[in-house]
Amino acid sequence: MKEKTKRRLKKFYWHPATTFLVLTLLIVLLSGILSACQMQATYNTINPNTNKLESVLITVENLLSYDGMKYIISNATKNFIGFVPLSMLLMALIGLSVVESSGLVDTFYRRLLSKLNKKVITFLIIFLATISSLINEIGYVLIIPLAALLFKSEKRNPLAGIVAAFCGVTFGYGVTLFVGSSEVGLIPYTTYGARLIDETFHVSLTSNLFIIIAFSVLLSMIGTFVLEKFIVPKLGRYKEKEDETTTEELELIDVEEEEQNKLKQDKLERRGLRYAMITAFVIILAFIYMIIPGLPGSGMLLDMQEKTYLGQLFGETSYFQDGFTYMISLLFLLMGIFYGIGAKTIRNDKDVIKGATEKLHEIGGLIILVFCAAQFVTLWRRTNIGTIICAWGANLIKELPFTGIPLILLVVIVIAFCNLFSATPTVKWSIFSPVVVPALMQSNVSPQFSQMLLRAGDSMTNGLTPILAFFCIYIGYLNIYNQKQEQPIGIRESIRMLLPYFAIISLSWILLLLGWYLIGLPLGPGVHPTL
Repeated sequence: MKEKTKRRLKKFYWHPATTFLVLTLLIVLLSGILSACQMQATYNTINPNTNKLESVLITVENLLSYDGMKYIISNATKNFIGFVPLSMLLMALIGLSVVESSGLVDTFYRRLLSKLNKKVITFLIIFLATISSLINEIGYVLIIPLAALLFKSEKRNPLAGIVAAFCGVTFGYGVTLFVGSSEVGLIPYTTYGARLIDETFHVSLTSNLFIIIAFSVLLSMIGTFVLEKFIVPKLGRYKEKEDETTTEELELIDVEEEEQNKLKQDKLERRGLRYAMITAFVIILAFIYMIIPGLPGSGMLLDMQEKTYLGQLFGETSYFQDGFTYMISLLFLLMGIFYGIGAKTIRNDKDVIKGATEKLHEIGGLIILVFCAAQFVTLWRRTNIGTIICAWGANLIKELPFTGIPLILLVVIVIAFCNLFSATPTVKWSIFSPVVVPALMQSNVSPQFSQMLLRAGDSMTNGLTPILAFFCIYIGYLNIYNQKQEQPIGIRESIRMLLPYFAIISLSWILLLLGWYLIGLPLGPGVHPTL
C-alpha cells in the first residue's frame, strides 16, 4: 500500500486589529438583523427626582440603515480621538519612557527589588493592579507596562507580567484599600433601590470598606498562586534578542580601573536615586495639598460643587479624578529627569525629549489596534444590544422565585454573564439595582451586600470580554513583547492565557462572598450582610 502523504495546512494568524475590524463589520450586520427582528427589552429604572420606578423601552439601533452608515462614517475620527484608553496611554507613556530611558527603573529594581522573592514581586504587581481601581482605570495604562519592565528586569517573561497586571485590574476591579470612584458611582443606585422598600434607608460611602480591603489582599494572594503555578510555566522563558552586529574581541582589562568605574557608577546611581526620591516626596506633598480643603490655596483638584468630600474627590466632574493620569505621568517624568541629572544619564533637554519618545516608537501597531478597537467598542454600545441583554437578565432575576443563597448565586451568575456584553458597572447597576436590591432585602440581605454581588459578577468576567475598552491595551502590549512577530497574539489566544486565572478567581469570589455572608462579618462600619 502506498503511504498517503499528509499535508498540513499552514496555520493562519490574524492580527488583533484585523479581528476588531471584522467584529465591527459583524456588529453592523447583526444590528441590522436584530433591528429587523424587532429585538427589544423593557426594564425599570429609578427616577432620582421622584424616587419612583419608570419603565424604559429600549430597541436595537440599526447601523446598517442610511442613518446608521452616516453615523459610522462621520464619527470614526471622534470615536478614535475621544477613546479614553488612547489619551490615557499616550500621557502615561511619556512619563514611563523618561523613567526607563534615564535608567531609574533598572536601578530601582537592582537596588530595592532584586533581593525580594519573585513571588513577592508578582504579588505586589497584582495587588497594586487590583487596588488601582480606586481611581479610574489607571492600572491598565500604568501598571501593565511597568509590570512588563519589572518581569524583564528579573529575566522572566514580560508576557507574564502583562497578564499579572491585567488580571489584577480586571478580576479584582472595585476592591481597593479605601473608598474610591466605584462607590461614588454605584451607591446612588443602591440607595434608590433600597428606598423602594424603605424610604428612609441610607447607604454610606464606607458601607463596603472592610470587605473590599480584605478581598483586595485575599484575591491578590490567590492570583499570585494561580499565576506562578499555572500561567508562568506555560508562557515559558523570554529570550533577549542578541545583537548580531557585535563581534568578539580580545580586550585587556585593567582590574583597578574597572573597579574605580564601578565605584563611580555606584555613587552616581545612589545620587540619582536620592534626587528621584526627594522629587517624588515634594510632588506627592504638593498633590496632597491640592486635595485638602480649607487651607490657603489648597483644594485646587476638588469639585467644590459637591457636598461631601468623597464626592469632591471622586465625583463625575472631579478635577482630581480627571487629572490623575496626568499627575502620575508628571510624577514619573520629573523623577526620571532628576534621577538622570543625579546619575548623569541626562545632560540636557534633548536627552529628555529623546527619552520621552523612546517608548512611543514601540507602539505604532498599538495605535492602529486602538483605532480599530475604538470603532468596535463605540459601535457596539451604539447598538444597545448589551443594554438589552442586561435588561433581560434583570427581568429573569425578577421572575424566578429564588430567595437566600440561591438568589445570591443567581444574581452573581447573571451579572457575570451580562458583563460580557456590557462592561460598564454603573450602566449595569442602574438596570439591576431596582430589581436586585429590593428582592434581596425581602430575603433579609442588606443593600450593601447586594452591591458587593455586582462587584463580584462584574469582576469575574471583566477580563474575558473585548467589549471592555481597555482590553485592546492588554492585547497591544502582549504583541509588543511577542517574540513570534509572524504569529500575532490575537483575542482568542490572549483570553486563553487568562482562563486558569478566571476559573479559580471566579470560584474564589463566590466562596468568599458566601463565607462572608454565612459568618455575618461586617461589610463596613456598622454594616452587615443581613438587615
